Amino acid sequence: MDVITTAPQYQIRGLSLYGFRDMAHCLDFLYNDGQLRTGTLVAINAEKVLTAESNADMYQLIDAAEYKYADGISIVRSVRKKYPQAQVARVAGASLWEALMERAGREGTPVFLIGGKAEILAQTEEKLRRQWNVQIAGSQDGYFSPAEREALFARIRASGAKIVTVAMGSPKQEVLMRDCKAVYPDALYMGVGGTYDVFTGHIKRAPLIWQNLGLEWLYRLILQPSRLRRQLRLLKYLNYHLRGQL
Repeated sequence: MDVITTAPQYQIRGLSLYGFRDMAHCLDFLYNDGQLRTGTLVAINAEKVLTAESNADMYQLIDAAEYKYADGISIVRSVRKKYPQAQVARVAGASLWEALMERAGREGTPVFLIGGKAEILAQTEEKLRRQWNVQIAGSQDGYFSPAEREALFARIRASGAKIVTVAMGSPKQEVLMRDCKAVYPDALYMGVGGTYDVFTGHIKRAPLIWQNLGLEWLYRLILQPSRLRRQLRLLKYLNYHLRGQL
């Protein structure tokens, strides 16, 4: 018998997000009652919260997404502080994408991939087919002109894809997903940033122990000291957390 899977929602700094107990809960929620949900998935971390507060356009893009989830450990800790009874875990965007692709391969769900360099995209497609037998309905690298957007949207609609993942970084991927969804609402859209690069081994992700400790941000900072300014900006969010201004 099919089971309808639900998840609680929590408010953090004016943004409403879903709280998932673990990855399996998130996947079962998305494949609700055997039917993949439609709408937009957006990962929420401290940096995105601050960006939304300082940029009205970005706030609207994020707020309009149907399925916001706690990608950053800081968000998980804030939810637990504000809602002591909450059973919420971090769902890392890169891990969620891989789990969703594995499920798509098993369920026969057609996928359309957008973003990245052409060679990285080709490697991503090949690995998805080989590893999980994912049905690739179509793809488009990230190097297309604004004039080509409508033709791309038409291709996606004609492909019948039920999952569309967009690796273009914020806010480009959120804008593209919003505009494509207006043309073709019958899919689940997911912004994935640099996930294709990680999946194909071109960028190294933090070891699992760092991820489990919530220190993936520190690992990236060690590898890329140029990220220091971005990390210092997050002190503002830390202040919100410590003062309970959530």
